[in-house]
Amino acid sequence: MTRIDFYVAQNPDPGSTDVLVCRFVEKAFRNGHETYILTADARQSARLDDLLWTFSPGSFVPHQTGPDHDDTRLDPRPTVLIGHEEPPPAFNDILVSLRAQVPGCFSRFQRVAEFVGTGEEEKRQARVRFRYYRDRGYPLENHSI
Repeated sequence: MTRIDFYVAQNPDPGSTDVLVCRFVEKAFRNGHETYILTADARQSARLDDLLWTFSPGSFVPHQTGPDHDDTRLDPRPTVLIGHEEPPPAFNDILVSLRAQVPGCFSRFQRVAEFVGTGEEEKRQARVRFRYYRDRGYPLENHSI
């Protein structure tokens, strides 16, 4: 069964949640996990694409954006993929969800990491997602970071 972790940001600074996502993805990469970052839209995908190259001077997280329903343009098996569409079928290890709603594909992943910013609307939406998972019996963990 899919494990669901909620990471609740404590730092209200703009962009701090994105940096937390990058740190999480970097750690997952170092531990050999494949990660799909499911964003809300193309703009958020582009922002995280840029940030993964620059969030820490000593880090290196190779990644790609996509898919565009044309998986042939991707490397044979990128470790980190960023997109706002359904992930390719080959990705089923870690899903980083940055969406306001529960992603329809979540249950095929071993683990889902839900990141929650400090805004009241973000917290309200996260509570709805938390209840959705809880009511269906998924194992849940909460982390304040």
